[in-house]
Amino acid sequence: MNPFFDALETRAPAQREAEQMAALARQVAHAQAHSPAFAEILSGVDASGVNSRAALAKLPVTRKSSLLARQRAQVARDAFGGFSTLVRGPAMTRLYASPGPIYEPEGATRDYWRTGRALFAAGFRAGELVHNAFSYHMTPGAFILESGAHAVGCTVFPAGTGQTEQQLQAMAELRPEGYTGTPSFLRILIEKAAETGADLSSLTKAVVGGEACPPSLTAWFAERGVAVYQTYATADLGLVAYETAAREGLVLEEQVIVEIVRPGTDDPVAEGEVGELVVTTLNPAYPLIRFGTGDLSAMLPGACPTGRTAPRIKGWMGRADQTTKVRGMFVHPSQVADIARRFPQIRKARLVVSGEMASDQLCLRVEAEPGGQATEALRESIAAAVRDITKLRGEVELVAPGSLPNDGKVIEDARSYR
Repeated sequence: MNPFFDALETRAPAQREAEQMAALARQVAHAQAHSPAFAEILSGVDASGVNSRAALAKLPVTRKSSLLARQRAQVARDAFGGFSTLVRGPAMTRLYASPGPIYEPEGATRDYWRTGRALFAAGFRAGELVHNAFSYHMTPGAFILESGAHAVGCTVFPAGTGQTEQQLQAMAELRPEGYTGTPSFLRILIEKAAETGADLSSLTKAVVGGEACPPSLTAWFAERGVAVYQTYATADLGLVAYETAAREGLVLEEQVIVEIVRPGTDDPVAEGEVGELVVTTLNPAYPLIRFGTGDLSAMLPGACPTGRTAPRIKGWMGRADQTTKVRGMFVHPSQVADIARRFPQIRKARLVVSGEMASDQLCLRVEAEPGGQATEALRESIAAAVRDITKLRGEVELVAPGSLPNDGKVIEDARSYR
């Protein structure tokens, strides 16, 4: 039995990179020509020159807040804010509303969200029944996984959310092999089945998403006979990365290009460093270029032991938008980045907010290159920049290079809320 969904998964890394970079240049040109939003965002960019990661890194990051703002401003004439290249009709089978609301299109292509790859890696096969417990109401979650199940050749039971007893009855009688949905609801189903005696013995695998599934919970499921695999997908991008039997991070989907940038900036971090996950999708229907997900992750070295050769990420590691209110003022990660840019000696900076409510204390911890400007003078200059940019006074602590945690945090809220 072929262990791979298709031949793309085992391409030589150099071949994949060359093919993706060639596709990237075409996608930028397509976005400029057919997406009014990106025609404006990428105005003046020579698409043919965007054929490397270095060239991609020079383009601006478009974050969800910007996408939402454009949609809200243009909703009367274009619900997608100029980002979609589809028009209503046969080419657009559905459109969805995510919280915001943010509207997303679904194209008519087979496995539009590309989740078949994730389900196949989790052991889902043609002829099996999938119990799909993602919501079918307004949001695309259920359809994202349903399209992948159909691509693999599975039949889908559209369970949706809630009605636990009825879902258990259906599972006991229809005998699904697989589950798709949130891990928390799967746990509820298994625990309720244990209480009531409902037979879930047919269920042996699951693809979960929408929330974190820590290793302890994965182990809990395994003890009860269900192998659970995580996916990272969004309503904007479709599948970004998926877990394999190796359980070593998440393998990137073949139609996305992923960067990790320092939160609050457009700048890629050093390899292995935690930062914001930025994704460029090669989907022509919704050609998002350098889309900031707002989620933290990091790249992993090497290839997946299963033989899949695409790069891997650690998975979801928290949120990148660490905006914090201090003494009644909002402080943003971009402001910390602005402070760091003023001083070439700074390698990395982390703003720590401590104290108790109504008694906030601010300390900018800075990894600085040794030598150069005198230590005390540098500290005073950085403190002045903190006041200038944030309008708040704070201490500055110079620390040795490499001593700040590699967790992607630019602003750490260490206050006591007792």
